[in-house]
Amino acid sequence: MPAPRKYPDELRQHAAVRFTATGRPIAHVAKDLGIHPEALRNWVRQDEADRGERDDRLTTAEHDELKQLRREVTELRRANEILKAASALFAQELDYPRTRPTK
Repeated sequence: MPAPRKYPDELRQHAAVRFTATGRPIAHVAKDLGIHPEALRNWVRQDEADRGERDDRLTTAEHDELKQLRREVTELRRANEILKAASALFAQELDYPRTRPTK
C-alpha cells in the first residue's frame, strides 16, 4: 500500500493553477500556500505534462498505465514460474521407468 499523500489533490491542483495564473515565482506562491517550493515545482511540471506542454515527463494517465502494466508483468512472471515448476514436476514423473507387475 502506498504511503498517504501529505497534500490533498485539490491543493495540488489549486496550487498549480494559481502559479500559472499569477505568473509569480514558485517560491512566493509556495510561501503563500504554506507548502514547500520544490513540491509546487513538481506539481507544476506534472500539470504541464498532463496538458501536453512538456514531453520530458509521463502524464498522469501514462504513469498509472505503467504502474498497472508493471503489476501485470509481475503477476505473469509469478504464474510463469509456477507453471515451469509444475511442468518440471510432471516431466520427472514421466521419466520414471514403468514396470509391469509380475504374475
